[in-house]
Amino acid sequence: MLPNLKTMLKAIIIDDEKTSRDALVGLIARYCINVEVVAQANGYQSGIDAIHKYKPDVVFLDVQMPDGSGFQVLEDVNEVNFDVIFTTAYDQYAIKAIKFSALDYLLKPILPTDLVSALQKAEQKKNSTETNSSIKVLLENIKTNTEPKKIVLKTFDKIHIVEIDNIVRCESDDYYTRFFFKDGKTLLISRTLKEHEALLGEQNFFRPHKSHLININYIKGYLKSEGGSIVMYDDTVIPVSRRKKEKTVSLINNMKSDF
Repeated sequence: MLPNLKTMLKAIIIDDEKTSRDALVGLIARYCINVEVVAQANGYQSGIDAIHKYKPDVVFLDVQMPDGSGFQVLEDVNEVNFDVIFTTAYDQYAIKAIKFSALDYLLKPILPTDLVSALQKAEQKKNSTETNSSIKVLLENIKTNTEPKKIVLKTFDKIHIVEIDNIVRCESDDYYTRFFFKDGKTLLISRTLKEHEALLGEQNFFRPHKSHLININYIKGYLKSEGGSIVMYDDTVIPVSRRKKEKTVSLINNMKSDF
């Protein structure tokens, strides 16, 4: 038995495939009794019209549609005062951008447990401005047409929009991660280092030790003593685990000309 939401949410589904809309309506009716689907739309323009007319709490938004993308809907709607849950077949580029913006997405075919989890998060964010910050980052990252430049980080009481290039390193703190920045500031984020490695691992970040994730652009040198350790630009010494030593040495050798 999946848990029910505590408050009523008005939802709109924007998807050009009728079968996908019907499937989602069926899942919501069966598993999310406190969610009312007030409208459906089959594309970019009809989606914008539905949002303006029905003022939903949450929008299920397909990424790719014939007359415009879901990202364009968010860019062109008058005001984003609703939460967004993207629905998509696997699209690596789109999913990466969505993850860096801390927005939710559901992969088709949608699983009931994933749907309920996403709606529970939407319920928690109701009447907050969190989604606006996330959408701002999403649209900026999408426009670059390259790797994401910014990431949304959430502390207990605030949303932070961070330039990825300004992150020097991340350090595990039990179930939290402490971020260290170029200007000396730090943030404690309530997600594990493993989760952040999954996001930043392709962004010039390397994990030489179970407790550390570092931006290789800030490596200053390498110490061979005591099993090996990495010296960062601020003279912080990062240990290297035994199983990561070979990969670390290879990385350092490739970077030697930069030291």
